[in-house]
Amino acid sequence: MTILFIIIGIVVLIAIYAIGVQRNLVGLSERRGNALSSIGVQQQSRWDALTQLAKTVKGYAKHESEALTKIIGMRSNAKPQTAKEVEANDQQFSRAIGDINVVVEQYPDLKASPLYQELMGSINGYENQVRMARMVYNDTTTKYNQVVKSIPSSIFAPMFGFKAEDYIETPTEKTDMPDLDI
Repeated sequence: MTILFIIIGIVVLIAIYAIGVQRNLVGLSERRGNALSSIGVQQQSRWDALTQLAKTVKGYAKHESEALTKIIGMRSNAKPQTAKEVEANDQQFSRAIGDINVVVEQYPDLKASPLYQELMGSINGYENQVRMARMVYNDTTTKYNQVVKSIPSSIFAPMFGFKAEDYIETPTEKTDMPDLDI
């Protein structure tokens, strides 16, 4: 009879531990989702500022209208659902800002415009916010992955449908040392 109580006690302790692991994983998963959503919000704000900038540049550069209209159309309305989608959105944004910079170089008056400078400042601000949101996401993903991969919680994580998640990676062109020869 005592053996039966000991076995029941062990099963109850394992069940309580499993419930604790599941609750912890749900909380960490929700924080990851929140961090990913924050990146999406910042990326959308950055695209909004870029769209305004493209419209401003379009007013100065009437014959560049087609290229700028294409940039305005590149703005993605979808919020990223995965780390790979965040990276794809960032690459698309980098191409768009590069295209605008090519046009702006041809118009010194535009570069001196207070509106242009204000919009570039806001884009840079959103860029920093996206960078910070990416850091929060990766930090949250680290905490989540540690629980998913650590024993004994790694035994229960797959049972509840949790698996290790990807990090947002920095493109190699952003980590390479810039060419400082002018």
